[in-house]
Amino acid sequence: MATDYDELRPDLKESQEDSLEAVKSANAPDPRSVVRELDGDDSGDTGDLGGEILSGELTVHVIPQGEDEFVCQSCFLVRHRSQLAREKDGLAYCRDCED
Repeated sequence: MATDYDELRPDLKESQEDSLEAVKSANAPDPRSVVRELDGDDSGDTGDLGGEILSGELTVHVIPQGEDEFVCQSCFLVRHRSQLAREKDGLAYCRDCED
């Protein structure tokens, strides 16, 4: 008589059916009600962006580009010369963008 080794053992098959029934019978909430609850509970989202920051004057100190820095023409970040991958036609590209 041939044995089918891919078939589940009877004791495992019963335990899987029992666990599937347990999952089906669990009191799971309706997915639509959960979405409605999440949409309705926007208590932390007041729309206030912090008036004390917006009402005051913001000062920014701009530091000019250094002699040992360049602007990558791909990502437009200011990089140190050690990050220079290539310079072609006066345009510099960093190692990250060259990859």
